[in-house]
Amino acid sequence: MKPNIGRVDALCRITMGFTVLAWSASKLGRKPNENTPLFAAVCGSMKVAEGITRFCPLTYLAENKMAHMQEHTANQHESHNHSE
Repeated sequence: MKPNIGRVDALCRITMGFTVLAWSASKLGRKPNENTPLFAAVCGSMKVAEGITRFCPLTYLAENKMAHMQEHTANQHESHNHSE
């Protein structure tokens, strides 16, 4: 896994992730059976992990999809030029 997000983006993810985790912990402390704060805690912890590792799986998938689409488009354009 090579980093695919920048330092500023990573720091923002860490900050926002810890903010969401703190909010969800305070809500879960009062009402432990609520699902929304639990979901928020999972999302916040994922953002903290992404910031620490500087790797975002969704960014990775999007970049690969774009590269595949560009390659496919280039191949179509090249085959179209050869047929003329």
